[in-house]
Amino acid sequence: MRGVLITFEGVEGSGKSTQLTRLARHLTRAGHRVEQTREPHGTQVGASIRRLFEAPAMVPLTEVFLFMAARHQHVAEKIGPWLKRGRVVLSDRYTDATVAYQGYGRGLDPAMIRELNVRATGGVLPDLTLLFDVDPAEGFRRIGKRRLDRFEREALAFHRRVRRGYLDIQRADPKRVRLVRAGRAPEVVEREMCEIVDEFLESLA
Repeated sequence: MRGVLITFEGVEGSGKSTQLTRLARHLTRAGHRVEQTREPHGTQVGASIRRLFEAPAMVPLTEVFLFMAARHQHVAEKIGPWLKRGRVVLSDRYTDATVAYQGYGRGLDPAMIRELNVRATGGVLPDLTLLFDVDPAEGFRRIGKRRLDRFEREALAFHRRVRRGYLDIQRADPKRVRLVRAGRAPEVVEREMCEIVDEFLESLA
């Protein structure tokens, strides 16, 4: 089977990172060669860029360019080579996150961000995206008292705009972006996620 890129998206506290780990285990048991990564800190360069987001008074377009730089490195160093070797690549956030967070959340032009995504990735876009949807208020209840990053400290209204962005992305491209109701028990979410991915991978065989 050719390499496949599956991305995990959702608002803070949606459980996507936990489900990514569970899917990796499921696919490995099924005999697939799986690689796990995340954005923006999936590479050493990306980790260095991530620390810059805590700088004060950063404007939205600067955020976009930093994410694109990290993404370009991510594709060149990890995602591209893995796909060439036929791996199933699972990425915690990718191109849709910038559209949702900086486009809908910050108010930048989503079309401009999509164009930058194509350039930053060299056209390496997701084959399948799992959108773990939950009300942001519930997501923050799940997060609890952990130390919050720059984006998690934003007002709830910001995260509601991000959620709306994700749902708009899903409605515009329902074949690629599959909606998973993440407010249910983790085991129920996991079962639905695995069914979606198994069916998708079987369609490629």
